[in-house]
Amino acid sequence: MRWDALFDDMENQLAEADRLMLESEIAERTRAEFVGLQLGDRLRAVAGYRIGVHLLCGESAHGELIHVGADALVLREERHQALIPYAAIARYVGLGRHMRTEDSSVRRSIGLAHSLRALSRDRKEIAVTLSGHTGTARLDGVIDRVGRDYIDLASVVPGEARRAHSVGQVSAIPFSALSVIRALRVDGD
Repeated sequence: MRWDALFDDMENQLAEADRLMLESEIAERTRAEFVGLQLGDRLRAVAGYRIGVHLLCGESAHGELIHVGADALVLREERHQALIPYAAIARYVGLGRHMRTEDSSVRRSIGLAHSLRALSRDRKEIAVTLSGHTGTARLDGVIDRVGRDYIDLASVVPGEARRAHSVGQVSAIPFSALSVIRALRVDGD
């Protein structure tokens, strides 16, 4: 009887050691897998859900995450759609622990410049929040041109079409100064 107890005890110890080794291997593989994942993978996993984005300039935006691009995201706020470059973001609130990689190389490559060109093409009135060493500033207008790393923003009277006589000034704004670009939502946006 004592021998049976001894062998049962040894068998249980070996089984426990195997279980611990398996758990350790799973944990190590999980850590190794996370090394290859990016923040965009976590963002894609919460597309369609409401999140909070706190910007380096001190402002924040809250809304439904509707697009995760190469270097910017789009939130559907109550009245606006907000295009936010990743470089302007200090932290996110509301991300789960799930991940979703992007299989489409086309969708993976759509970046800030693509979105800004679409706003320029549609002649959408936008509000641009700029940030820099001196604080933040807000400019309203229409994007005239999008370069490789800047936009030309024509300041116009809100509600008026962009015409030569209605332009107050044209500002060249580097992408690095952009904190958030808001466009008024239209039905269906």
